[in-house]
Amino acid sequence: MKFSRGLAALMLTLFFNTLASAQYLYKDELIFNPAFSAEVQKLGSELNQRTGISLRLVMLKKLPQDMNIVEYEKELMKDFSEPTILLTFSEMDSKVDIYANQTSLYEYFDKKQVLSPLSSSVQAFVIALLNMDFSDMSSGGTILPLLAQKTKEGETLGKYAASMFNGYADIAEQIAASKGIVLENAVGSANQISILIVKVLFYSIVAYAIFLYIKRKFYLWRQKDESK
Repeated sequence: MKFSRGLAALMLTLFFNTLASAQYLYKDELIFNPAFSAEVQKLGSELNQRTGISLRLVMLKKLPQDMNIVEYEKELMKDFSEPTILLTFSEMDSKVDIYANQTSLYEYFDKKQVLSPLSSSVQAFVIALLNMDFSDMSSGGTILPLLAQKTKEGETLGKYAASMFNGYADIAEQIAASKGIVLENAVGSANQISILIVKVLFYSIVAYAIFLYIKRKFYLWRQKDESK
């Protein structure tokens, strides 16, 4: 069977596009969505061109046996010599981590904030108040609050993609801001819409809990007053 030059050119184009996508969506065992790959590639490529830092996303089904997520990231880092940051997610292990091959890279973004399970400072304060522990008030998480949301059947992969791209964009934009750069492909304020939804839901739950508490106290007060 003979191949036309046009078909051969198309195959080569698809091959090199796949390689390019794999550059910043370094591993993908979950999503397999060309649009998702293209968005990661576009943002990662611009960040690298303008800062010299490679931000790579790793989406795993499960970590290798007898290896934790940091050990796995260290193993992957052997493939890179340039300044590299890995954002890694493992579905079956329920793990998310950010790992850099140079300590100085952590100065360009707030790892604790990105990986915080809490989406706002108010939420952090309420949780700390309930636990009577104010030692860690980190908030502003752009990954875990979204991953924690319940989804309908068939929407789980969409949640994974949205959560991890949300965090990926957050890290990229923090690095750019630290370098005094504005990324053309930055998600910007749109990146925070889903987080805003989480905040609204949380505040609604807190407000309802306070309402029930006051209602219960008022009821007990009336009962006590009527028994006199």
